[in-house]
Amino acid sequence: MGYGRDYIKCFKDFFKLCGNTPLLPRYALGNWWSRYYRYNEEEYKKLLDRFKEEKVPFSVAVIDMDWHLVDIDPKYGSGWTGYTWNKELFPDPKRFMKWLHENNLRVTLNVHPADGIRAHEEMYTDMAKHLNIDYLNGENIEFDISDSKFLEAYFKYAHHPNEENGVDFWWIDWQQGNDSKIEGLDPLWMLNHYHFLDNKRNGKRPLTFSRYAGIGSHRYPVGFSGDSIITWESLDFQPYFTANASNAGYGWWSHDIGGHMLGVKDDEMALRWLQFGVFSPIMRLHSSSSVFNGKEPWRYNSIVHETMNEFLRFRHSLVPYIYTMNRIFSEDGIPLVQPMYYKNSEYDEAYEVQNQYYFGSELIVCPITHPMNRKTGRGKVKAWLPEGTYIDIFNGMIYSGNRYINLYRDIRRIPVLAKAGAIIPMINMESCYNQIDNPKDIEVRIFAGDNGRFKMYEDDGNTLEYLKGRYAETEMNLEWGDSTRFVVKAVMGEFSVIPKERNYTFKFIGFKDCKEIMVISDGKEVIYEKDYDNLMNSIIIRCNQIDVLKDLVIDFKDVMQLSCNNIDRQIFDFLNEAQIRFDIKDKIYNIINSHENKTKIIGDLQTLDLDKDLFGAVCEIILAY
Repeated sequence: MGYGRDYIKCFKDFFKLCGNTPLLPRYALGNWWSRYYRYNEEEYKKLLDRFKEEKVPFSVAVIDMDWHLVDIDPKYGSGWTGYTWNKELFPDPKRFMKWLHENNLRVTLNVHPADGIRAHEEMYTDMAKHLNIDYLNGENIEFDISDSKFLEAYFKYAHHPNEENGVDFWWIDWQQGNDSKIEGLDPLWMLNHYHFLDNKRNGKRPLTFSRYAGIGSHRYPVGFSGDSIITWESLDFQPYFTANASNAGYGWWSHDIGGHMLGVKDDEMALRWLQFGVFSPIMRLHSSSSVFNGKEPWRYNSIVHETMNEFLRFRHSLVPYIYTMNRIFSEDGIPLVQPMYYKNSEYDEAYEVQNQYYFGSELIVCPITHPMNRKTGRGKVKAWLPEGTYIDIFNGMIYSGNRYINLYRDIRRIPVLAKAGAIIPMINMESCYNQIDNPKDIEVRIFAGDNGRFKMYEDDGNTLEYLKGRYAETEMNLEWGDSTRFVVKAVMGEFSVIPKERNYTFKFIGFKDCKEIMVISDGKEVIYEKDYDNLMNSIIIRCNQIDVLKDLVIDFKDVMQLSCNNIDRQIFDFLNEAQIRFDIKDKIYNIINSHENKTKIIGDLQTLDLDKDLFGAVCEIILAY
């Protein structure tokens, strides 16, 4: 068709031909807790209670294979395949899953279907009778994806009773390879197909979670990349892998965040992996059965522990933004995670930064996947910024684009850059713990420097009613310039799926302070609270009980300008933490405070023969914008 390098158009047409990725349920976009570990009911409840104490939200509870009987007579198989709950660990599965649902978690169970149904299973006799199997002599019910009668019984007896008791979807794990009774028919691909169709039989939004089942299986999300080794090399590969999976239509990819097995315990690596995971399609912590290899944040040092908690809360807060991208992917074939060359196809540099990617329409993520320099206390990533202006969402630093730049961050942050004019709707976590619903208390982050537009998509999050047009869209616009204002337009569509009123916290990041601000709704002035955050250069406006059926307008009466990076503060904070000689700190700080000319500053710093990363981190701050 002659697309050249027009990747967006190419993928839109690709999805028209082979089928769009379905809209994921809303809960799938929060945090998943998963571990290959022999939990019992009380241990699992205690674990989630600890997360609740620490205000760390999860939306999906994964129960790995030990939920079912695994220590079985060898005549029945290896124990990997199973559908009968281990009542020693979970005496009342229905009660347990009801408790999970009451705590706002959805439930998935791990299954390995290849060995079929053996005589020790609870459902064996009924299923064998249905299939005319010799149950009196314990004849095996062989797994056969090509047999429609087997498939009917497979769902009716092995899965539907568990779903009635609380299972929301299934984790389809290892299968028997590519072999089936029909040449070329991949059993895992077909399991995804049939599980997906069966999962929506009662009108709910269907979901499967599966090991990769080949090209075309993007239509049955979510994919799973297999057991990763806990090494820096493995972490370094995952951003590249994830971004490029989008080239095959596979936008909803799940890794074992933190690594699954082997390797070594490394607090820094664990945190860097989690930080990447927060900005990956599916945020699923996972690990092996080793008693030492859990991903609970409290297993790590205090700084890593608290930072993990903060990032897990941040992922949950991003659900409104990610859910909108979910809709765009389903409708237009544009995935959440995109390689840099999708939007910059004519720039060779976009192909060189293989671990850097777009995260939705508003953000660029640059994961740190190598150990930090112990002297500077910073990890480094080489980034390329397209033309424009960008603001780091975590520290407020402003960057000019159209260049390569080394970005340095301490253990508490990674570079995540919002384009000028970006608008990011979020859950306000001050009033939320585990709730995944369309929020009443909403935070919107707006980034200075250019006009911006964002249309937030919402529906009931769980059913197929959106296909009937039962969804709501809220458009938000930033008009930047001599006359600056921000508008949240009245909701369009099915407004019953969202709260009638909302409490808003607006964070205008990269804005110089403004003394005269007017907030108007329905032609009337709105009472609001205002603060200014000097660290993030942010105007913060809070207003409550805003009618979603009315426009909300925030007018900035001053001539608005992009704020300036506070170079002195940034340099001081960096040098204060650096593990280097005090006289070197003094020399660097004095040089920077002795000149206004950046070229002169860099020239004088070069004469000090500084460590490469020390010099680089200082230059990043001085030359950011």
